[in-house]
Amino acid sequence: MKIGFIAMSGTRAQNPELMALGLTLPGFVERGKTIASLPSLGLLTLAGMTPPTIDVEYVEVRDPDARPSIPTDCDVAAISSFTAQIGQAYRLADAYRAQGTRVVMGGLHVTALPDEAARHADSVVIGEGESAWPTVIRDLAADRLQDRYDVRAASFDLSRAPLPRFDLLNVEGYNRLTVQTERGCPHRCEFCASSILLSPQYKLKPVPKVIAEIRRIKELWPRPFIELADDNTFVDKKHSKVLVQAIGAEDVRWFTETDISVADDDELLRMMADTGCAQILIGLESPSRNGLNGLEQRSNWKQKRLDRYAVAIERIQSHGISVNGCFVLGLDHTGPESFDAVCQFVRDTGLYEVQITILTPFPGTPLYNRLRAEGRLLYDAQWERCSLFDVNFRPSDMTVAELETGFRELAETLYSAPATRERRRRFVRTRRADRDAIATGR
Repeated sequence: MKIGFIAMSGTRAQNPELMALGLTLPGFVERGKTIASLPSLGLLTLAGMTPPTIDVEYVEVRDPDARPSIPTDCDVAAISSFTAQIGQAYRLADAYRAQGTRVVMGGLHVTALPDEAARHADSVVIGEGESAWPTVIRDLAADRLQDRYDVRAASFDLSRAPLPRFDLLNVEGYNRLTVQTERGCPHRCEFCASSILLSPQYKLKPVPKVIAEIRRIKELWPRPFIELADDNTFVDKKHSKVLVQAIGAEDVRWFTETDISVADDDELLRMMADTGCAQILIGLESPSRNGLNGLEQRSNWKQKRLDRYAVAIERIQSHGISVNGCFVLGLDHTGPESFDAVCQFVRDTGLYEVQITILTPFPGTPLYNRLRAEGRLLYDAQWERCSLFDVNFRPSDMTVAELETGFRELAETLYSAPATRERRRRFVRTRRADRDAIATGR
């Protein structure tokens, strides 16, 4: 038996003006290209759980109509896709089934809408794939594949995590590879379509497991750049310091996502800087108190920290760790003034990098359920619009046209070549001044 692990990759907006902008704004496409080039860690992990007696192949599909690049000799196609590409994934799954190949589908979108996915697959996995995969393999071997495996009640223990099959990759095709150190996030933002949909618990992978994965990558790529594929890496500060110290011994450069509370711990920041942390991505979401109100399901944690955002960014970047600040446009209780507010905040704080997206109601999220109940979804089930750059809902305090125009103009301002250069030059100048101050004892 041969299993093809098929990842739908690439990101693209339906808005033609944004797509056209991407050709001319280097800052706008840089992070998008990085995300699009990341391999599917979930599929590589399942491949690592697959017995060695089974042949496996990993393929990333950017264009499902480019048939020569898609393996046709597999007995089973295991397909994973983000929501924006799910229509293409379904067409590919249909093509596989038409030729007699069994199809298993899973991931965030499939977990949110298993009945929809089941129309295109022989079997769907609902929840964390690791909990179901050994049973799926046994059932495939016994020719008794079930139509669905619902494992949402069986939280996967990350201490049992297998070593992902990084060897299936052509590492020369990537600018970074991913390692997961935790799963989940305690903040539970209304719009978040991360691993909390698969597993609501916040859980940690043992540090030795993480280091084993990094070392395996280093066997294939001696000086890699590692992206920690986490929802919020530094929630547990005590564990974080053990993790960072261990990563430091591996002599790699790395990137991760976390929340603004990392700025509260100078010791952790120093350790991160000393161990090769190049950048952290932080979901700031909005510079507006109104925009942050009600964003989280359990508390207004980010709103309570808004007044400390600027100080926190300065503190992090003073350690030589650049911050990629993320903002969501179209949040409830924000209007056309929000675009200028984001632009001014970026200038005032000296953020090295900035990422803007449009509020997106992904299926399965509390946001989707609320907007649907309020009758505010504009293109329900047109999943290709869930790109983070297309408006598929009616905003509360501005028109759709105002949101689309304001977002485009903000992108033109923030991601222009001069603005991008100035942010980076400012970071370098500030870092140099900090080093000089330390050297002279000021």
